[in-house]
Amino acid sequence: MTTATHERYGSAPAGRLVLAYPAPGAVVRADGSDAEPPGVRAAGRLLERCDAEILAAQLSSDPADTFLHAHFAALRAAGAILEARGRAKVRGRGRNVWQLAGEFVPELAEWVQVFARSARVRAAIEAGDLSSVDAAVAEQALAAAEDFRDAVAVRLADAVAAARPAVLALGRARGAAA
Repeated sequence: MTTATHERYGSAPAGRLVLAYPAPGAVVRADGSDAEPPGVRAAGRLLERCDAEILAAQLSSDPADTFLHAHFAALRAAGAILEARGRAKVRGRGRNVWQLAGEFVPELAEWVQVFARSARVRAAIEAGDLSSVDAAVAEQALAAAEDFRDAVAVRLADAVAAARPAVLALGRARGAAA
């Protein structure tokens, strides 16, 4: 064990061999170093921002604000899945997040259509037209954003799990030995 490994997992008592298991959720490369699939940290930060927008929407008493925060939450969730798949910065003509998500995350196509349509309502609210949103529309937008966030989180968890099958197998083996 290297010094860094001792610091990370603790040292073994004299004369005893201690196997150091990675922390739950850790990804370990074949060379023993920690790793994450590209974009996972950025995707996690975007999901945290999504959660903050959902909370702001839940706490808002104004339908327009509720709608805007819900829409921003959905934008953050879409950004998270694009980031995790390495598609957050695609060169070429200007495309919005819904166009990119529709192309690179086809399993979320229905959600993409919902939020692409709601972008027009968002634009109207930002232009000062509050007639396009009432409490019922705002609540529907919030519920859709919450469900979309959950769908994205499941896909992100699947992507992380697929990137670390050896760690999952190790975890199963540890559980069986207990």
